[in-house]
Amino acid sequence: MTKLDLSRFEKKMIIRNTRKEDINRIISLQNVCFPGMVPWKYDQLESHLDVFSEGQFVAEYDGEIIGSCSSLIINFDEYDDRHTWDDVTDEGYITNHNPDGYNLYGIEIMVHPDYRRMKIGQRLYEARKELVRHLNLKSIIIGGRIPNYHKYAEEMAPREYVSQVTLHKIYDPVLSFQLLNGFSLMRINPNYLPDDVQSIKYATLMEWNNVDYKPTSKRFYKTSYPVRICVVQYMMRQINSFEDFANQVEYFTDVASDAGADFAVFPEIFTTQLMSFLNEKSPSMAIRRLTEYTEPYIELFTDLAVRYNVNIIGGSHFVKEEDEKIYNIAYLFRRDGTIEKQYKLHITPNERKWWGISPGDQVKVFDTDCGKIAIQICYDIEFPELARIATDKGAKIIFTPFCTEDRQGYLRVRYCAQARAVENQIYTVISGTVGNLPQTENMDIQYAQSGIFAPSDFEFARDGIVGETNPNIEMVLIGDVDLEILRRQRQDGTVRQLKDRRQDIYSIQYKK
Repeated sequence: MTKLDLSRFEKKMIIRNTRKEDINRIISLQNVCFPGMVPWKYDQLESHLDVFSEGQFVAEYDGEIIGSCSSLIINFDEYDDRHTWDDVTDEGYITNHNPDGYNLYGIEIMVHPDYRRMKIGQRLYEARKELVRHLNLKSIIIGGRIPNYHKYAEEMAPREYVSQVTLHKIYDPVLSFQLLNGFSLMRINPNYLPDDVQSIKYATLMEWNNVDYKPTSKRFYKTSYPVRICVVQYMMRQINSFEDFANQVEYFTDVASDAGADFAVFPEIFTTQLMSFLNEKSPSMAIRRLTEYTEPYIELFTDLAVRYNVNIIGGSHFVKEEDEKIYNIAYLFRRDGTIEKQYKLHITPNERKWWGISPGDQVKVFDTDCGKIAIQICYDIEFPELARIATDKGAKIIFTPFCTEDRQGYLRVRYCAQARAVENQIYTVISGTVGNLPQTENMDIQYAQSGIFAPSDFEFARDGIVGETNPNIEMVLIGDVDLEILRRQRQDGTVRQLKDRRQDIYSIQYKK
């Protein structure tokens, strides 16, 4: 008997997280599922993946996308009872996703009409439920359409229609399905989806409770989420060895640790202090010799971060990489011993002329135990697009190590950092070098006044300044920023720059 090849008959059903290459197929699917409604934009779905990839799922059957669903995490109690879909999704971009929230909010689920009655929707809901259990969230909340309501609108109010569906006297393809999947009705919201003609803009707010939810100390509602920052205004002075440099750095790390700081922040290229004992007159050659200290620098800061239990923004350092090019790189040394790096993207004419520095090409956002942060080195903070990209990726604090030789250069960094805080409703931090290195070419004079800046609104520090150092004096600045206030102000502030962006007429396209 010939052996039967069973693989010829297999058609695999897979529920998996959405990938970027799925986006165009999801948009096509939506046009089939919801004709007459405005479909997703490519950049909205791309934002879902950038902000909360875990919460996005597709159903793939024999290689074809036949279903999908999208979601984000929120603290539902903080939204108005009559919220709309635009309110809860930040107009479809989910940049208001709160990883410390309690509730998974489902914002869309769809199944291709040709594949209904195959329990595709149920499988997608099970994926959401499993995610909620995995993340230890309280519940799933959805704003569900009632697409058959238009057939009964002249006979009954939405409340009566929903009651009849609940009693199984009327069938509604969405509401009936949600009830069968264990969701209970919370209320009915008017004007939920303006283009939902079939539901006449109404939606049923429904909830599925996670019976496995276990409250933990960090999950209680926070009236504040303080993060303490220690900014080091670093004195550039003559030293005789790497050990001298290490002693100076350890002193400031100890100060930050004693203050209970979550972050210690050092300035841009402050490792050029090492050139004061290298005795190399040519700036380009001195920089190449400086790169030989890359490994000792990384070992030093990794040890300090772990030993003193503080996340360190290690200023920046010139690094020669395998392509033989030299880059200006800022490192994040986490207190758990892990390391990240951000290349400087915009190189000043001075860096190009004297040192031959090459630019990086990625805007990175880093996870820390105090939320998402970004690092934008000196000149980079003067390009508003970079801060907006980092904010859209979830950054709440942007750290800017800088090195400027005169007041004009310093003010460019400072004013732009304050502008970025206002524009993006984030905190910004600048840390600069002071002092002088008389025998070191192109690093002979320094000017700085370091600071921590906030958006300008009632709940933040007066003048949007959390704190600032005295100019041109070696010292530290210790200040607290509150991420909970930041989150609330993004929702309900006097102005809401992120929510009020006119993305219908402009956008920033990040090409990486």
